[in-house]
Amino acid sequence: MRDARGKAEQKPAARPRTPGTRPRGGAAHGGARRPPAAAPARRVQRAPGPPPKRVRAILRILRRLYPQVRTALEFRNPFELLIATVLSAQCTDERVNQVTPAFFARFPDAAALAGGTRDEIERLIYTTGFFRNKAKSLHGAAEALVARHGGRVPESLEELVALPGIGRKTANVILGSAFGLPGITVDTHVGRLARRLELSAADAPEKIETDLAGLLPRKEWTAISLRLIEHGRRVCLARKPRCTECALLPHCPSGSRLSPR
Repeated sequence: MRDARGKAEQKPAARPRTPGTRPRGGAAHGGARRPPAAAPARRVQRAPGPPPKRVRAILRILRRLYPQVRTALEFRNPFELLIATVLSAQCTDERVNQVTPAFFARFPDAAALAGGTRDEIERLIYTTGFFRNKAKSLHGAAEALVARHGGRVPESLEELVALPGIGRKTANVILGSAFGLPGITVDTHVGRLARRLELSAADAPEKIETDLAGLLPRKEWTAISLRLIEHGRRVCLARKPRCTECALLPHCPSGSRLSPR
């Protein structure tokens, strides 16, 4: 525009910005607001595992103490071991071995067991405890074996745990002792010794299994499970561990706390 004198109208000059100040922004001033900078991600600190030297010493001593190990359950084939392992829950192996001969005489294979009645199964396994739940699991597993696997016990962990009443513990017993495939069996003894030896800090059997699998050679998974079970039964007892008699004491972080003063 021009004023009455014909001179061009001039816009006022912009004020100089003071150093260190930020220009006005935001939607009200026609600019986009910058998002706040993301905080740097924190690195997760993992708890250090046991020293490899100590793990090797534990394995070496257990091999010396228990050179020949096998499950205490008596069986002649994978089907019989499956039955015996299910019956061994909350029951001694000795009691299971007393019950299974008559059971196998009546139900020699999966087809025979699938065709049996729940009442008859319960009568045969009554003395092993929790007989109703065990009878349900055994009958369901037998039916699944016949329907899915032609009556044969499968040789994979995934197929075994898909059977009714068969968990990872039972599956790993079958894999290791019936098929010779590596498997870590975590029962009460293995869990207790894994924590006392600080091979695992977990309570859940699956987590203990994972921790041990990361520490132990795969070819020794089955044998080390059986050796830990044997040591737990003979020496590292639940209530009164015999620490002063234990060959693992120099490598056991819990020994000084558990041993009598």
